[in-house]
Amino acid sequence: MFEKILIANRGEIALRVLRACRELGIHTVAVHSTADADAMHVKLADESVCIGPPPAKDSYLNVASIVSACEITGAEAVHPGYGFLSENARFAEILKEHDIKFIGPSAENIRTMGDKIEAKRTAKALGIPVVPGSEGGVADIAEARRAAKSIGYPVIIKATAGGGGRGMKVARNEDDLEIAMATAQTEAKAAFGNGEVYIEKYLEKPRHIEIQVLGDGQGNAVHLGERDCSLQRRHQKIWEEAHSPALNAHQRDEIGARVAKAMRELSYEGVGTIEFLYENDEFYFIEMNTRLQVEHPVTEAITGLDLVQEQIRVASGAKLAMTQEDIQFSGHAIECRINAENPATFAPSPGRVDSVHFPGGLGVRVDSALYSGYRIPPYYDSLIGKLIVFGKTRAECMMRLRRSLSEFVVDGVETTIPLFQNLLLENDIIDGHYDIHWLEKYLERNTP
Repeated sequence: MFEKILIANRGEIALRVLRACRELGIHTVAVHSTADADAMHVKLADESVCIGPPPAKDSYLNVASIVSACEITGAEAVHPGYGFLSENARFAEILKEHDIKFIGPSAENIRTMGDKIEAKRTAKALGIPVVPGSEGGVADIAEARRAAKSIGYPVIIKATAGGGGRGMKVARNEDDLEIAMATAQTEAKAAFGNGEVYIEKYLEKPRHIEIQVLGDGQGNAVHLGERDCSLQRRHQKIWEEAHSPALNAHQRDEIGARVAKAMRELSYEGVGTIEFLYENDEFYFIEMNTRLQVEHPVTEAITGLDLVQEQIRVASGAKLAMTQEDIQFSGHAIECRINAENPATFAPSPGRVDSVHFPGGLGVRVDSALYSGYRIPPYYDSLIGKLIVFGKTRAECMMRLRRSLSEFVVDGVETTIPLFQNLLLENDIIDGHYDIHWLEKYLERNTP
């Protein structure tokens, strides 16, 4: 086991990793920008190193500074959390060159699954069902027309290096295609430095279902069930639950077994998530995230496993301590992402937190690095906390969520807590009848 781990992240995920390390008896190193000097993970870590000014490119994305911090402190491994450098294959390679362990999959797996076209090819070869689409990138409108005609309208144009909904446009007919493709290419180039796009069949009312996997890099892998992440705004998840209200145990076991088999064939190491669109009882692979997910706590709630500790164990060279038969699912869990944003306009709301009160009680967990007097910086993602509730049934979980949201208080900045309180009044949410477009339509109807 490692003696010292550097946490190359900030906010609630840095604190989450720190806690896992503490419970394993591992010393921690926090890195931070000057804007995060008073952050909770910095206060609680055994050591801390300032790695640059507020802009992420000069601090949390500064590979040289992070490697230097490892060498200064003697950290043997780096946990990247999510975002920032967590899916950067070159970062994993550089750490390896300096004899520092990257807590995550191999650079090869990151690179393969990070390219959406190559990931789709790989998934198909591994027996994972994929969305009908172009075999690779489409270079011009003539090629796009041929691909779209073969697939059938409507189609969606996506950036090959995409993420977060950028570089994605829908074309419902040939007249829409040219402007949709040009817009997607422009957005992709601006956001990712790569304007390549590909085309897929556009599903009208799918759900977003993802399968959590865990492998040890030694040929062993298991799946940890699914999460339903269909409530999204601009392709950004805001609510995740496990299990999905749309699946039964047979469907879960079948797709989970396929995915776990694929991870064994890849000799995948660490945690990862295979994401699908699900419509008319069919699964369609869209991408793989080769890292810890924001929504990992709902899986922890229904399995009783600590996914961060499992990441650390397999990174240290240990084999999986469980088989698929050992994984037992229990109850229902829901996570709400609490952002420092106006709940109607979603405008960011950085600033000083005058006071904060987290809900508690049986089955309630809050992952957050907030404290009274903390100043939320304007430079980073607006996620300030995650409320995770667990119940024996979905109905019990929903009642517990209502109660917990009523107790959750953050004074001094605006948050999205009122949005979730309003969503819990909707019959579609209560009954679990929603798809990936539901929230956008709801907001159109209810935003002044």
